[in-house]
Amino acid sequence: MRRLVAEGKVNLLIGQIGGIEGADGQLSAVTIRTAEGEVKLPTTRMMPFFGLTMKLGPVGDWGLELNDNLIAVDTAKFQSSVPGVFAIGDINQYPGKLKLILSGFHEAALMAQAAKSIVSPGERVIFQYTTSSTKLQKKLGVA
Repeated sequence: MRRLVAEGKVNLLIGQIGGIEGADGQLSAVTIRTAEGEVKLPTTRMMPFFGLTMKLGPVGDWGLELNDNLIAVDTAKFQSSVPGVFAIGDINQYPGKLKLILSGFHEAALMAQAAKSIVSPGERVIFQYTTSSTKLQKKLGVA
């Protein structure tokens, strides 16, 4: 990711989400509070990563269904009560939840598939494995 940032292909901002804007289920802008100040960015996609703490902060004001201050999700997609808003890791809650990093990886895989179907509706997802895909091995520089 850092390489993509250096190449200008990805914009990385480290801070706290101060607000989101949009209409009819479509994101149009996000406000980020950084160490340098507040930045408002026009955007249609956002990948916020919250880690190391289970404090919801401004996310608690997004109108998501919460259980014990954790985001309730469905276990098929790890989507919250708001379509297109997902939660994985220790910040989510569902029956039988285990707070293990292994569970987070599983949740991330299912969430990524669901998010992909929103971003690219109807597009087939082709699974590839590093142990058998020469295409992936070449990308990783091990083939």
